[in-house]
Amino acid sequence: MTVTTDRVQQYRQDGILFPIDLFSGDEIAAYRREFDRLDETEGIDRPQERNRQRHFDLEFVWRLASNPALIGIMRELMGPDLLLMATDFFVKYGDPDANAFVAWHQDVTYWGLQPPDAHTAWIALDDSDVGNGAMRVIPGSHRRGIVTHGTSERDGNVLSINQEIPDELVDTSSAVDVVLRAGQMSIHDGHLFHASQPNRSHRRRCGMTVRFIRPDVRQATDNSLGSDWRPILLAGEDRHHNFTLAEPPFPD
Repeated sequence: MTVTTDRVQQYRQDGILFPIDLFSGDEIAAYRREFDRLDETEGIDRPQERNRQRHFDLEFVWRLASNPALIGIMRELMGPDLLLMATDFFVKYGDPDANAFVAWHQDVTYWGLQPPDAHTAWIALDDSDVGNGAMRVIPGSHRRGIVTHGTSERDGNVLSINQEIPDELVDTSSAVDVVLRAGQMSIHDGHLFHASQPNRSHRRRCGMTVRFIRPDVRQATDNSLGSDWRPILLAGEDRHHNFTLAEPPFPD
């Protein structure tokens, strides 16, 4: 699977590309059943850190993250050499009284990377829409560079260090809702302003993020969790050796 030259240019301009069809209905239903089993065995109230980096111990997460079509698209956008930096499930369980939200932020401000260049694929395991708290983005905001982040004063921010771009720096008049059907994905630049509202519906909204970097990126400081990344080479070569690469956790 590839993306057209026009869509590559659109990504450069907007910092966001969606919707992208990735999995068939049957394929994503199988992955959703695997996630349902994870909920059943570990509980829906597990801490967020239990949703991170599960590609190392859950084969279905590794299969999602290393999908050949996904890798092909990311190489079109980023170049031939590709590292998998991280995976994470972001789940909002429907609740009319929910207050969990994601404040406006830029991903790369707290990942400790130099240069701060990373890209995220957001894969919808469930339908993601305005009613259940879909991601919102401000197209073109990635071209502003990294902006100052403060601390959110609103209860419920799920970001790891409660970070937030101050209101005066965010023009929501151009914000766009990233509506996806299960099996589709979006891709966004790590500098893009994005956020999401609480899920006050009666439907779950589960998405898995897959974070990609190129081998020329290095870790200049610890990430916001106080740890180092353990990237895996997915495609091409690592001629920079900025990381001690992890081995693929499951056989091809």
